[in-house]
Amino acid sequence: MNGETVMACIDAACAALKEHTDEIASLDQQIGDGDHIFNLLRGMEALLAVRAEIAAQPLGPALEIAASKVLSTVGGSSGPLFFSLLNGMAKASANNAMDVAGFARIFAAGVEAVGQRGKTGVGSKTMMDVLIPVAQRFEQLAAENAVSRTVLDTLPRVAEENMLATRDMLATKGRASFLGERSRGHIDPGARSSQIMIASVCARLAQHNGQGA
Repeated sequence: MNGETVMACIDAACAALKEHTDEIASLDQQIGDGDHIFNLLRGMEALLAVRAEIAAQPLGPALEIAASKVLSTVGGSSGPLFFSLLNGMAKASANNAMDVAGFARIFAAGVEAVGQRGKTGVGSKTMMDVLIPVAQRFEQLAAENAVSRTVLDTLPRVAEENMLATRDMLATKGRASFLGERSRGHIDPGARSSQIMIASVCARLAQHNGQGA
């Protein structure tokens, strides 16, 4: 895992978000301010613009560059939150092996950083309702000595299940929280975008592994 792999994951996430732009924008218009997906895509385009710089680095520095670029280009609350995710992962990468258990700890560290930044957890109808269960299941799989193929098959299902669960939640964070009971019945756009990115990254990594890279 290095900067080239990070860039491949960014490519996959960017393509998937573009494919679902209208859907995520519609979700956000129902309970938010409608700009979530456009903020994310602005950040993705900024990352694509520094492709060579990211690709040339080891994992930790590559994630640091991506984190810094996201913070400076993604508007709204998403910028600081995704900065925290990438920066938390970058810091953890220095102390963990590049195996399933190490990657589980790296991802968990990033998710923990997001939680600390956003001061929220499961049940708030946010991206954390996807990120936390995925991180927890990742660590469980690592503890069970699961192979990477099993991990990459399982995590997208966990992400989707928990994304769908936000439909019936009452929003307690962000703009949606002002809607009170009217926030129920709508999937959270941040949960949906997070789920889409997790699914696309896992699919790309599975392809990467299948190529023996």
